[in-house]
Amino acid sequence: MPRLRLTALAGVLIVLAACASAEESDGATSPQDTLAGDVTVFAAASLTDALTEIGSEVERMYAGVTVTFNFAGSQQLATQIVEGAPADVFASANLAQMDVVADAGLVAGHPVMFARNRLQIVVEPGNPRRIATLRDLQRDGVTVVLAAPQVPAGRYARAALDRAGIALSPVSLETDVRAVLSKIALGEADAGIVYASDVAAAGDRVTGVEIPDAANVVATNPIAALAAAPNAEAAQAFVAAVRSEAGRAALARAGFELP
Repeated sequence: MPRLRLTALAGVLIVLAACASAEESDGATSPQDTLAGDVTVFAAASLTDALTEIGSEVERMYAGVTVTFNFAGSQQLATQIVEGAPADVFASANLAQMDVVADAGLVAGHPVMFARNRLQIVVEPGNPRRIATLRDLQRDGVTVVLAAPQVPAGRYARAALDRAGIALSPVSLETDVRAVLSKIALGEADAGIVYASDVAAAGDRVTGVEIPDAANVVATNPIAALAAAPNAEAAQAFVAAVRSEAGRAALARAGFELP
């Protein structure tokens, strides 16, 4: 995946991080010295590729910062945060799980939406089962895996199936959307429903099948720094990086739609 343009990212970080006031001995401000320490980002599994890229650029911008990620289902992450897990930033796959954290008084300021995602059917490379529509998932002998109902991707998938009037029994329910993707890439099932960004991330290991707008569901991705962030300044800088033009470019390359 191409690297982000460091200059674009740096400009936004310097302006929005609100932590570049210390002056050097010659009177100049050095943005590389204004942040330090670990910043821990809890993020939906579907955001793995884009946020990892952005995190690497934050580390290059601020030599003293280390970005650590916890990627999982948003419902699992929200539970961990509410139960006291130390985290600086939460990036969710839906508004509902962000609301869980916000309603507990654990969000600093207001969450902001930074990306959208559409669903796709994911199948084995070359689509050997010739699956073209959601209705094809009902065919005899077609094995389907979905994310569990409490996972945003699982909830969205069921909403899409309901819109299309499809009832089916998946052979397994996975803990997050990347687990669904992995099942298909490994040939352990014929089809699943994931985000477009997941299909893009898998490259030639899978094939994506479009779901028409009439049945599709658009996921929204909110992000927020957390009120009890151990490294509040770095948390704000990371959120700023995600919302920067360079961050948006990384998200677009990963298959997300931009607000």
